Amino acid sequence: MSVVVIAALAVFVGILFFLYGQQKQEKTLSRLVLLGLVSGSAFGLALQLIFGEGNPVISQTLEWVNIVGRGYVGLLKMIIMPLVLVSMIAAVVKLEKGGALGKISGLTISVLLVTTAISALVAIIVTHAFGLSAEGLTEGARETARIAALESRADRVSDLTIPQMLVSFIPTNPFADLTGARSTSIIAVVIFGVLTGIAARKVMAEKEELESPIRTFVEAAQSIVMRLVKMIMALTPYGIAALMAKVVATSSATDILNLLGFIVASYVAIALMFVVHGILVSFVGVSPKSYFQKIWPVLTFAFTSRSSAATIPLNVEAQINKLNVPPAIANLSASFGATIGQNGCAGIYPAMLAVMVAPTVGIDPFEINFMLSLIAIIVVSSFGIAGVGGGATFAALIVLPAMGLPVTIAALLISIEPLIDMARTALNVSGAMTAGTITSRLMKSKNSDESLETQQA
Repeated sequence: MSVVVIAALAVFVGILFFLYGQQKQEKTLSRLVLLGLVSGSAFGLALQLIFGEGNPVISQTLEWVNIVGRGYVGLLKMIIMPLVLVSMIAAVVKLEKGGALGKISGLTISVLLVTTAISALVAIIVTHAFGLSAEGLTEGARETARIAALESRADRVSDLTIPQMLVSFIPTNPFADLTGARSTSIIAVVIFGVLTGIAARKVMAEKEELESPIRTFVEAAQSIVMRLVKMIMALTPYGIAALMAKVVATSSATDILNLLGFIVASYVAIALMFVVHGILVSFVGVSPKSYFQKIWPVLTFAFTSRSSAATIPLNVEAQINKLNVPPAIANLSASFGATIGQNGCAGIYPAMLAVMVAPTVGIDPFEINFMLSLIAIIVVSSFGIAGVGGGATFAALIVLPAMGLPVTIAALLISIEPLIDMARTALNVSGAMTAGTITSRLMKSKNSDESLETQQA
């Protein structure tokens, strides 16, 4: 290790100690996350400006910095499955009305799919407004290799039917799913947790003497898991500083400038969808300003980590403690939102690619039948993306061939993929939290109406 690398790492360690000092002063998590974001970005920018893009010093420095970033993401991934399983069992056991579970699931998934349809429409409009087209996109060696890989993947998923996707949600081996062995493992664990909770309720009804021990055990398990989540969340500012340092230090200014139009258009579409989320929560009596202030730390982590699944623990914690969403709804919306109806990856991205590439094969992307078909396919495929691995790339691999369009455009955007994927992931998580908030308020309103009708009767 060279002296220069040691000096750079000393600066990064200084940033970590600065954040620790701020944390000891009991600053709010939002402020700490902002400090981590700014300091990490400044460190990454300094590395690139001082040493230049591709310099070995940067890669050697980031190898050590990644211990903090990847370590934090790893800890979050560690807690995902235990959190989902224990929380779903606890949520079902604590439900006052067992029949409410179906209504919660139906409402949550409905909101996710509706917002995905809206995001696809927004993407179509924004792409048209910016006049984006696939024509003129250059193909280098890296893009050529990516095209070959995407075409081989497309062949594997093109014959995948919706029934096959739905069957893949069934937890045939829950122990394997707890290890995250499949792309549908999260949904499978949700289903296993729900079924286990239902079984526990039936045992409690059949054997009254077991009701108290079961409730005590479930409460204790949930308390331990949530405490573990809180412990890991305390590391968020340090993790975000490390993740942002890597993102900024490894970004290519040339690639960004070459595809600046697509980047700007993508961020405009994503920003508009955040506005839509704010409007939707306002319909159920939640202040958009307050809403985004409360979920900002979660969105920041989603932005830097580019992982909807890794954000589940923070998502659940924020919904329960900040938005007052019941645990059952919070866990369902966070888990479903990480794999179904992703507004950014499954909605905006494939819609923009389809509109851009359609003219190259003689299709008018703004013909009403094409637009309606595109939105419908996006909504359906967003429900099944988890069955083929998840993510924006697989969304494109499903949507583009279904519309009779080539998939090569996805490879031509590989150089700016991480930059856009950060915002897409934040939007995915916001969509999940929006679904949880709306479902929570609608269920409370319905329960209040039912209580009033009972009293009047």
